[in-house]
Amino acid sequence: MKILILNPILYTAETDRIPRVSSIKDTMIYSLCIGFVKNGDEPTLIAAENYRPDQEEEYPFRIIWMSCSLPAVWKPRCFPLLKGLGRYLRKHQHEYDYVVSSEVFSMLTLSGSLWARKKMIIWHELGAHNNLMRKVPSLFWYNIVARIMMRNIPIIPRSDRAAEFIGKYCNNVLSMRIDHGVDLEKINCSRQKGNYFVVLSQLIERKHIDQIIDHFAAFYHTEEGKSFQLKIIGDGVMREALERQVEGLGLEASVQFLGRQTHEILMPVLSMAKALLVNTSKDNSMVSIVESIAAGTPVITTSVPFNSVYIKNEKLGIVKDKWGYKELMEVSAKNSEYVENCIKYRKRLSNEYLAAQFDLIGRTL
Repeated sequence: MKILILNPILYTAETDRIPRVSSIKDTMIYSLCIGFVKNGDEPTLIAAENYRPDQEEEYPFRIIWMSCSLPAVWKPRCFPLLKGLGRYLRKHQHEYDYVVSSEVFSMLTLSGSLWARKKMIIWHELGAHNNLMRKVPSLFWYNIVARIMMRNIPIIPRSDRAAEFIGKYCNNVLSMRIDHGVDLEKINCSRQKGNYFVVLSQLIERKHIDQIIDHFAAFYHTEEGKSFQLKIIGDGVMREALERQVEGLGLEASVQFLGRQTHEILMPVLSMAKALLVNTSKDNSMVSIVESIAAGTPVITTSVPFNSVYIKNEKLGIVKDKWGYKELMEVSAKNSEYVENCIKYRKRLSNEYLAAQFDLIGRTL
């Protein structure tokens, strides 16, 4: 099948200055496109020019880069408007079997509902209103634009929370869930684990890495904890403060800051960890959690990420809002049980499996 994917934002930017990367091959949407390719489909991705990598890459599928109109108003990092998208859809939508657009709250989804309505599937992640301008644009969009312009267009939620939220405004929310997937061929999966925990995150305030370090310090001072390390993969504005915190705790030998790493380097580290540690106060579905489970590595997380629902239900780790050193002790003591649960669940996170679920809906349009 030929699929057009409208997903302008390829990775998260915390400010309007979107950082350029050397490759997009580690992104969620790239993995999904690879899933379509492996299934024999022909995906085409439309993305914002702001996210084009600063080095030339070759891809086994087509990417159309479109520049953003009026970026001061239609912010490329959160609500982009792409030049020429409507014209492209009017001219080329008949060439595709179906169109997948990310998010109900999106100008691209609105364009798709206007010009390719009968071929549209909306893949929805958000589970709450956008806080921009005291939620006024979001409230208007869901209550007016979505109810009228996206009526009867099938919506596939990425989680139960997303389904519950969007079901308040749209009438065709499907019962199936399609989460973020991963390319299992790139994921090292191991039952053998080392004596360390791993953090895979931007080092920014809302991730609360400082609290994770405090929890690890408390665990380290137990009899079992003295043989453990904490490996922190990622970078960000909080790094220097976190390094000073580690020095103040006297844990320089036990807490490693590995910086931002490619998947080739980070995946073996993740697959051998006792657990991935997540302490975020604001996130939707997290790709790092999906990768961890696919690697056979349990997760300790707050209930904030939408992935926490199936982590709890499938016993893929521990979900607790104010987790601490006791949860580190528990995941270590019951590690083999959690690891086996992750390995059993990993096939459901395959990008090929998820792409096939889209095709099932696409054939009904």
